[in-house]
Amino acid sequence: MNFEHDLEQLKNELGVISDLQAAAALLDWDMRTYMTPGAIESRAFQLATLEEVAHARAVSAELGHRIDRLAARCPSLDPDSDERRLIEKVRRNFERERRTPASWVRRNAEACSRANTAWERAREEKSFRIFAPHLQELLELKQEYLGFFEPYVHPCDPLLDRFDEGMTCADLDPIFAHLKKEQSVILRKALERPVPDLSFLKGRFPASKQIALTEQVLTWMGYDWNCGRQDRSVHPFTTTIGLYDVRVTTKIYPGKPFSALFSSVHEGGHALYEQGIEKKYARTPLGDGASFSVHESQSRLWENLVARSSEFWTFWYPQVQKLYPSALKGVSFERFLAAIHLVEPSPVRVEADELTYNMHIILRYELEKAMLEGRLKVADLADAWNAGMKELLGIEIRNDTEGVLQDVHWAMGEFGYFPSYALGNVISAQLWEAALRDKPEIPREIAAGNCAPLREWLRSHVHRYGAKYGTKEILKIAAGKAAVDPEPYLRMLKEKYL
Repeated sequence: MNFEHDLEQLKNELGVISDLQAAAALLDWDMRTYMTPGAIESRAFQLATLEEVAHARAVSAELGHRIDRLAARCPSLDPDSDERRLIEKVRRNFERERRTPASWVRRNAEACSRANTAWERAREEKSFRIFAPHLQELLELKQEYLGFFEPYVHPCDPLLDRFDEGMTCADLDPIFAHLKKEQSVILRKALERPVPDLSFLKGRFPASKQIALTEQVLTWMGYDWNCGRQDRSVHPFTTTIGLYDVRVTTKIYPGKPFSALFSSVHEGGHALYEQGIEKKYARTPLGDGASFSVHESQSRLWENLVARSSEFWTFWYPQVQKLYPSALKGVSFERFLAAIHLVEPSPVRVEADELTYNMHIILRYELEKAMLEGRLKVADLADAWNAGMKELLGIEIRNDTEGVLQDVHWAMGEFGYFPSYALGNVISAQLWEAALRDKPEIPREIAAGNCAPLREWLRSHVHRYGAKYGTKEILKIAAGKAAVDPEPYLRMLKEKYL
């Protein structure tokens, strides 16, 4: 068979696999938004079947032979061509997935579905005890998974690699150690400043008004409602059913009027990335983000560098005043902005300010490492969590819901995901500096109500490439330096808070 025919057949098969994964994503979205609790057993089997079938096709002997034939032709192709990049990525994925038995894929999918429902119930009852057996099962499954990838230097390495190809503990540990040291100093100095008056944020803010504001801001960002929607969930998330169907969720707190806004902006950053990928990559592994850390850089950039900026609120504060006239009557712009930039250790990651956020991530990373190394038992996780929060941020955890149960990631089996958030923070500052070098008018335009220059810069330098390039390549293209560099992020924090 000739190269063109093999390539076309490969794309057809990848399309089928992508469709199966999209169907599973839709069922998962429904499970986390509208599904009735009693449907969990049926949904667990449905998701497991779809993932098992998708996995079987992704590791089939026929697909492997086709990939081998195409890979043999790669040296003759342009190293930067879409064709070569696709073949190389598919081959890497194939080699990884074929190590994973179909039986494990099914057991893991069933366990994750049940764990997610148990996690939601545990949160409602503020009891880690309800979720602990499910987490123990998922941890054992993950340790079994690691056995498929021996030898490795550290048990976290194969998990980190799934979210950021090539990332290892050896790469991550020095970055986190540096961030922990430097941010602790900045945090200590910032906490010495007077605490702003937050009294105007007391009270209840109707859900309908909060949702209306999130929708207005998502529209302003450029979110395509024709190819997406926003719903409510226990934990905000973005899901891609396909490049023409990218959905976001948010969470409403009646007494926290801007929590939903920042959540929606965060998820909107993810969604803009997915909606900005060139459609020619649809139904292939290139129709995805470069890595989870680059993906998180987009959400954190919009959430922190845009939505917490004075320029953003120069445009939006008058509109928010009209939305909440009684609460914000007589509240000056300066007073409002000080509240938005409040530095105050919080028990909850998604509510954390910029200075404390990475501490939350470092704690989760350290706990994951300890569990995977066998140094920490699931039964002792809640106590270890509470002790870590006390040590890092001086916070006393009142209950399991604001402590060890606050994140959905472990319930989804996503060990190794959390570092992407901290790396995303770092990368967001690298990209922001690069964007301002190219387009210094961006802050001025945002203040005037126009975020198009920033959005189009991100689309041109990051989004459109999808997964054609990895993290370092995207950083080289966009920022001129093929390395994750924490210094721009630390500079930004010092300028903003010191």
